[in-house]
Amino acid sequence: MQFWKHYRIPLCLFIVSLITYYLFAYQLVRTDYPTLIILYTLLWLVFLLLMTYAKTNFKFLTVIAFLSRAIFILAIPNLSQDFYRFIWDGRMLLQGFNPYLFTPESFISIGKLPIAQAMELYEGMGQLNGSHFSNYPPIKQFCFTIAALCSGQSILGSAIVFRVIIIAADFGTFFFGRKLLQQLHLSERNIFWYLLNPFIIIELTGNLHFEGVMIFFLIWSLYLLHCGKWKWAAVIFACSISVKLIPLLFLPLLYRCFVTNSATTSIDITNKKTKFSVLKGMKTLLSFYVIVGITTLLLFAPFFSSEFINNYAQTIALWFNNFEFNASIYYLARAIGYWLTGYNEIAIIGKILSILVFLFVMGLAFLRRTPDTKQLITNMLFAFGIFLFLSTTIHPWYLATLLILSVFTNYKFPLVWSFVIILSYLAYLNPNQADKSENLWIIALEYAIVYVVFIWEVFFFKRFQQKRKANSSELAS
Repeated sequence: MQFWKHYRIPLCLFIVSLITYYLFAYQLVRTDYPTLIILYTLLWLVFLLLMTYAKTNFKFLTVIAFLSRAIFILAIPNLSQDFYRFIWDGRMLLQGFNPYLFTPESFISIGKLPIAQAMELYEGMGQLNGSHFSNYPPIKQFCFTIAALCSGQSILGSAIVFRVIIIAADFGTFFFGRKLLQQLHLSERNIFWYLLNPFIIIELTGNLHFEGVMIFFLIWSLYLLHCGKWKWAAVIFACSISVKLIPLLFLPLLYRCFVTNSATTSIDITNKKTKFSVLKGMKTLLSFYVIVGITTLLLFAPFFSSEFINNYAQTIALWFNNFEFNASIYYLARAIGYWLTGYNEIAIIGKILSILVFLFVMGLAFLRRTPDTKQLITNMLFAFGIFLFLSTTIHPWYLATLLILSVFTNYKFPLVWSFVIILSYLAYLNPNQADKSENLWIIALEYAIVYVVFIWEVFFFKRFQQKRKANSSELAS
């Protein structure tokens, strides 16, 4: 009775959360947009209330996080088709085929069915996905192969294996994320902004996206780096790249993390130690890069061939030069391109935006100081944030990396974005049913909210705090 008296509100919220996740997992139809928005909003309301009423009870919040994921265990993803391709690649590997050398369409078009349930998987993944070579790195392919080994004849069985791997990765992130928060003297409670977030539970556990596995290796690597174990950090960083290529963007940001810190640890009047420290820092940085490079190449080695390189490069290029979805700045540039030339200039605009991302990351790497791990993670947050702002394609699950990085900073725009990103699922909700293009008004609403919060936090929030402190000091005096 005493337990119920103290925990009745969190327990009631917990029950509501589990029921809502069940409805989301097993009853929701993707095209039922009103129900999608209502369920997602309710989950977010419960999430925020739990973070308020149970914020100090780590065991309780951890149990909720686990059970919320367990609800999805027997569910077939209802918001994404990608897992069908994951199953295809895993079963292809098990049959001795290199998934980087063959498209599903190349088999289906000649009536050859190389794996179990081939037609069902091809129809599930869709013609667009089935017409391209695989772009999933080797550790991700290894996860696909585990599913094929454990369940080579059942789509649901394969989905369950994927889900177990992703849930395990989330709790690995919880373990190392919490330890890193402790090391950085930040609130351990921050990790639940990731672990309990409905966006993370739905997109990773629910829709079976492997960003969670990549994030696990990334956070583990950052923890090892902070502890000074940079050699092991490099190996684990390479594992993160080998799940998804996103961490490649962060490699230049490590420059000042190694060189500046080495240069400032021991300085004397003659400046000899400074020069030595800079050279030592550069040597350590290059060694880190070499370990990352060698480990990544070794992981890719079983698939290596000249044809693989060509196919993989072409597939990656599609994301910058052909595909477009839920973009922001790119859509503005595209509109200008249409106005000037009358054509969609995605090939040119995509290259320009990629160059801008590169220049921004180099600016962060060489012009902005990185005295500690906190600043390094903040730089990573901004680098990936700008990458997303300038990308031609932003699928919802891409935000998972931005969200986990924000846990170690004071910035909340990724958290806000993880809520409004649900609007991207409404992008094809057009008044004219014959029109299959995105509804730009919905996308504009999503990004208007995100950019307002981003601009406020980056350019005005500190000034607001300083002004409030000054006013408080005047009142106190």
